[in-house]
Amino acid sequence: MSAPVPIIQKHPEGAFCWVELGTPDTAGAKQFYTDLFGWDVEEVPMGPSETYTMFRTQGLQHAAMYRLQPEHLAQGVPPHWAVYIATDNADASAAKARELGATILAGPFDVRSSGRMAILKDPHGATFAVWQANEHIGARIAGVPGTLCWTELVTPDAKGSKQFYTSLFPWSTKVGASAVPDSQIEYTEWQLAGQSIGGMMEMKDLPPHWMPYFLVSNCAESVQLAQELKAHVQFGPMPIAGVGDFAVLRDPQGAHFTAISLSAAA
Repeated sequence: MSAPVPIIQKHPEGAFCWVELGTPDTAGAKQFYTDLFGWDVEEVPMGPSETYTMFRTQGLQHAAMYRLQPEHLAQGVPPHWAVYIATDNADASAAKARELGATILAGPFDVRSSGRMAILKDPHGATFAVWQANEHIGARIAGVPGTLCWTELVTPDAKGSKQFYTSLFPWSTKVGASAVPDSQIEYTEWQLAGQSIGGMMEMKDLPPHWMPYFLVSNCAESVQLAQELKAHVQFGPMPIAGVGDFAVLRDPQGAHFTAISLSAAA
């Protein structure tokens, strides 16, 4: 009998605690992700005409979705997955990020009684959010198929990004294995309390961004299903030695994410 999956009670400062999809077609995206990952949904009213969709696995929240408004689209905001990083003090984290060269895009502001947050753009152009939990801690479950298991930064300046994020969060770094065979690109792993929680690659030909990785049981099967559901395969499936198989996908509405299955040795 498999061990029960522990319910997450608190995210330590510096942990990736939540992912949120912004998309112009919430109905289509909801259909795609529930079909692909088997997620359940919980609709939370947000104003007179909008809802905030919580995604759940085994009855526990771990991701969400909202509709991109016309003004977002007019500003060129693409469909995207946003990552949230836990902090003990959103105001202090936003102020520190600004001192380190980041731009505050929004906030800090309260999200009702759920928590307090700020949306930031790092000095090299990648956006992320910091989350100070109150009633909503973020993801309540991880380590099972369909949940966030890794978060990766693509940046034009790995050295500068390393300095920024290790100064802002209690992170350290180590050199990791590149997912691309025979690649000359150095892969950096972000570590929190001695555990690897995400990674970083320097790539100057892609827009800076944070990429969520969702755990799946079988990467090839998930990619096939995603294609049947009208997703586009950007890369893969490909093996990562000693880790598993991964593929970069673009959902039918245009947001990118990665699916990864782990080998027994991982």
